[in-house]
Formats: sequence, structure tokens, C-alpha cells
Amino acid sequence: MFKVIATIFMMPAIPLLLHSQKAPGMEALKQQLMDTLTTQKGVFAVAFKDLSNGKALFINEHENFHAASTMKTPVMIEVYKQAAEKKFSLKDSLIIKNEFKSIVDSSIYSLDSSDDSEFELYKESGKKRTIHDLVYQMIIASSNFATNMMIELVGAKNVTQTMRSLGANEIQVLRGVEDQKAYDKGLNNTITAYDLMLVFENIAEGKIVNKTACKDMIKILSDQKFNDIIPARLPAGVKVAHKTGWIKGLHHDSGIVFLPDGKKYVLVILSKNIEDENAAINAMATASKMIYDFVHR
Repeated sequence: MFKVIATIFMMPAIPLLLHSQKAPGMEALKQQLMDTLTTQKGVFAVAFKDLSNGKALFINEHENFHAASTMKTPVMIEVYKQAAEKKFSLKDSLIIKNEFKSIVDSSIYSLDSSDDSEFELYKESGKKRTIHDLVYQMIIASSNFATNMMIELVGAKNVTQTMRSLGANEIQVLRGVEDQKAYDKGLNNTITAYDLMLVFENIAEGKIVNKTACKDMIKILSDQKFNDIIPARLPAGVKVAHKTGWIKGLHHDSGIVFLPDGKKYVLVILSKNIEDENAAINAMATASKMIYDFVHR
């Protein structure tokens, strides 16, 4: 009996026991997430990083996805970058004009309000809006009109180059929204879960442009109107600064989650080739809650 007790209370055994308990925690979470997401037909990707301790979890993190509206976060970053370089001021105004050039042949195309999630800009042709207001509508209402105006302002190639400077080597921003000629040729904006995680991690840590710019971008992202994935099942009082994206067959969400106790983490959940969109959204929202519970416990 004495030998058993002595073995249990030997000091070297304690850190080994703690390590063995911590190690499977993330793996168990990963398995739970996979079990939840694979109940739905489709391809899913997850990138999660706890900014309090640096621990990360990945599922298909380098799988390429059509970016949909998640590319609007990189566009916002480029706007803030160029504003900091004094190329323009966020208080400057632009004339609202529904004419954009295809990247295929520079032919002019216009957007249809019925394909957009924000409608007021279509009523304001010839009027002016500040750049900051256009960025705000691009993010919180996912305005395609505002997005195309911002891409016309800063240049898609510059957006991609700024992503490369952050180490996000797989995000590709080629064009604005609803460029049908480009879409027909397969010229699409693409993202990976890993790269979007890098983007939001840099925003969360105040490392993009400057701390003031990051703080302002977080404020805009926190006003997001579409909240059916990452924030959907989180408790009241949990702030989520995020950007969604969706087209037929895919739904994405990506952002920063701020817990009331000061902890924060980055989460990206992407999907494609999904058949039951409502069921897939519910599964992704459940996965988000699992991650929150893991961090909060």
C-alpha cells in the first residue's frame, strides 16, 4: 500500500499527468467538429486559433473555396492601408455610379439590386457617399455595389499583394462582384480557411496598417447584420467581429470572437458543394458553439 501511495504522489508524475490530459483536448474537439460537419453532404474547412495561448485547430485549412463575400475583408484592409498612405482620406466622397469594367475585356457592366443584399445605393445614382460609409456598407450589409466601388478605388491586384505581405499566400482577389464574363472563364476570387485566419489574427492583434485602423475595422465587423453561423448560438454578451459570404451551394463565416472574460479567438468556417443549405448552416453554427464551449470552459 505504501508503494502505491508513494507512486501516486511522486512530483515528476504530476506534469506528465497534466500533459496527458491537455493533449487530447484539441484532438477530441477536432473529432467532434468533424462528426458534426460530416453529417451534411459537402466540403467543409475550419481554422481556429485561440489568441490567449496560441493553440490552433485545422480541418482542410488549405482547401480552396470560392471567396464569395469573404473577400470584402481583404478589400477593407487595402482601403485602410491606402488611406494610411495618404492616397485618399476615409472622409473623401465618391460619386455613386453603377458602371464597372470586366477584367476580361474592360467592357462595362452594371449590378442588379435584386442580386444584392443592400439596396439604398442603387437609389442614389449621381449622389455622393464617403469612402468610410461605403466600406461600412460593404461589410455590415455585404453591399456588392459598395464593394465594386472600393475595388475600383484601390485595385484588386493591390488587395492580393497586401494579403501576400501578411503571409496569406492563397487568397486571390481578382475582381469585383458579378463580373459575369470573368465568372464564365473561371476567374474567381478564392480563399482558404488558413489564410482568412491569418487575416483576422493580424486584425485582432492590431498588426495591420496600425492599431487605430484595426480598432476601426473591428468596430465595423462587429456591426455585421448576417449572424447565422459563428454568432448564432453564442451567449449574449459575446462580441463577434466577422464577415460572412454565400452563393448557391456555399456558406462561409470568418472573424474574431471576444469573450466577456477578455479571451479572444479567431474562427473561420467554410463550406462548398452543400446540398441542404439550412442544415449545413445549422451544423456550422453548432461547430461554432462547440469551439466557444471549449475556450470558455
